[in-house]
Amino acid sequence: MAGTLDALGTGAYVVDEQGHIIAVNSHAEQLLLRSSGELLGYDAHDLLHRNRHGEPVPRTQCTMRPAFLSRQTAQAGGVWFARGDGAMLPVSWLVTPYDTGDLGSGTLVLFHAAADIPRHEPDPTTAPLAELERLALLAETTTQLTTTLDVDEALRRLVGLVVPRLADWAVIDQITERDEVWRAAVVHAESGVLVHREDLEGPMPPVPEESPMPLSRALRGVASTVAGPETYQREPDSGIAVAQRRLFEATGMHSAAIAPIRGLREVLGALTLGRSERPEAFTPADVALLEDITRRAGLALDNARLYQRQRKVAETMQRHLLPQLPRLPGLGMTARYLPSPDASQVGGDWYDVFTLADGETALAVGDVVGHDLDAAAGMAQVRNMLRAYAWSQKEPPSRILEWLDAAMTRLTDVAMATTVFARMTVGEDGRWTLSWTNAGHPPPLLVTREGLTEYLTEGHGPLLGISPRRRRSDATVVLPPESTLLLYTDGLIESPGRSLDEGLDRLRRHAAALARRPLESFADQLLERTRPADNDDDVAVLALRMPPSRDGSLSAGDE
Repeated sequence: MAGTLDALGTGAYVVDEQGHIIAVNSHAEQLLLRSSGELLGYDAHDLLHRNRHGEPVPRTQCTMRPAFLSRQTAQAGGVWFARGDGAMLPVSWLVTPYDTGDLGSGTLVLFHAAADIPRHEPDPTTAPLAELERLALLAETTTQLTTTLDVDEALRRLVGLVVPRLADWAVIDQITERDEVWRAAVVHAESGVLVHREDLEGPMPPVPEESPMPLSRALRGVASTVAGPETYQREPDSGIAVAQRRLFEATGMHSAAIAPIRGLREVLGALTLGRSERPEAFTPADVALLEDITRRAGLALDNARLYQRQRKVAETMQRHLLPQLPRLPGLGMTARYLPSPDASQVGGDWYDVFTLADGETALAVGDVVGHDLDAAAGMAQVRNMLRAYAWSQKEPPSRILEWLDAAMTRLTDVAMATTVFARMTVGEDGRWTLSWTNAGHPPPLLVTREGLTEYLTEGHGPLLGISPRRRRSDATVVLPPESTLLLYTDGLIESPGRSLDEGLDRLRRHAAALARRPLESFADQLLERTRPADNDDDVAVLALRMPPSRDGSLSAGDE
C-alpha cells in the first residue's frame, strides 16, 4: 500500500475505520518530520490535529471528521498538523474513501503544506486543492481497478470513475485478442444514473494502419488528443472514422478527449471522454489527467486479461483431466466439479471412476493441496498412479494406497494429498458392496431412500505424504437398495468461522432431505444448498445411486 501512496507525489496516509494510521508515504514522513514508525498505529486525530497555537482540536470541531464518518470525499484548509520537531504545519487537505483490501474500509488523507492560513475559510476551487482532487482521483482509480480481475467489472468501474466527474460521456473501445475492435461501452450520465447506449456499442471496423484521425491513432498507441465533431466532418478515411462521426452526431458531444489504453506489451484499446451538457471544452491539462487514468487502467486490464487467459487454459486443462464416467447396468452415477472462484478455475480436487481388470469398479475422490495449475498437474500425477496400481494389482484398497503413498513421495512434487479409494462389487442378489480406505479425507456419506444418513468413518488413516510406510486399514459395507453414496471434497463442507462438525451436519441434513430426488437433481441441489458462500475452495462431488432390490421388496422404512 505504501508503494501506491508514494506514487501520489504529495503527503498521504490511510486510516482504518477507527482512525488509526495503517499506511503512510515518504512525502508525509518528510512533511511531518516523523518516521513511519512514529505514525503507524497511532490515532491520526490525536497525534496530528492542532490549532494554530498548537493546542489539540476537539473531535467535535474537527473539519475532517464529518467526511470521515460519512465516508464521503471532502477538501478544505484551516488545519495545522503537529510535526515531529514540535512546530505546527499549516496544510490543505482532501479526504476520500479508500479500499484497503483485506484490512476493510479505510480513508485516504492527502495533504500538502500551505502558506500560513488566514482566519477566513479558503476557496475550495483554488489550484492546490484542484491538484489534491486530481491526486485523489488517481489514487481511487488505482484502488478500484486493481481490486478486480474481471475485465467487464474493471471497465464498469473505470466508467464510474470518470462519469460524471470529468465528462458527460465515456466511450471504451477494446482491442480483442484477435486484434478486432469492440466498442465495449458508450455511457451517459442522466440524472446521476449511468445509462448505456447499446445501439452505439458492439463491433467496430479494423484499425487503419496510417490514418491520422484521433481514435485511429489512439488505438495504434500513437498519441492522445482532443477532438470535436468537426474533426470527423471531412471525408472519412476508414470505417472507424464513419463510426466516430455517428458517435458525435448521436451523443451531441462538442468536445472529446481520447487516449490509448496501453498494457505492458500491447495497446488494449482507447478511452474517450465526451462533453455535451458542459459548455467547457477539454484542454491539454485534461488530456494529461486522462493519460494518467488510462495508464493505470491499462495495467489493471492487462492483469485481468492475463488472469482470464489463464482461466481459459485452466478450464481446458480441467476438462481433459476429469474423466468420463463409465456406464454400469442399474447403477446411477453423476459427478460435479466447481472451481475455486478466486483461483485460476482449476485446482487439486478430483474424482475418478473406472472398471478394473477383474471387472470390479474403482471409485476415488481426492484433493491435492493448492488451487492452481501446479495443483492440477500434481492431481493428474496422483490420479494416474492410483489408476495404474489399482489396475495392475488385485489388492485391497488399503494396499493400493500404501503403494501410492510411497511412490508419490519419491516420484512427484506433491507434498500432501487426501483421498478416499474404494472398490465396488455386485453380488448375485444384485446388491452392491463397498470396500474402502481413507487417507485423511472427509468421510463418505451414505443416505438411504428413507433419509437415514451415516458417515462411513471407518478405514481412516493419515494424509498421503505424511507417513508413507504406515499400514492402512480397510472397511466394508453393503449398500442398501436405492441408497445414495456421496463422496466429496472439503470445499463442500468447510467455511471460515464455522467448525467442520457444523459443515458435516449441514451436509447430512440437506442430503437426507434430497434422498428421493433423481440423482442429477440431488447433486445439483446439494451443491446449491450446502456449499458455503464464503468458501473459495474448489469442490468435487461423486454421487452413486444403488438400484432397487431384484425382488421389489421395500425397506423397513417403507413398510
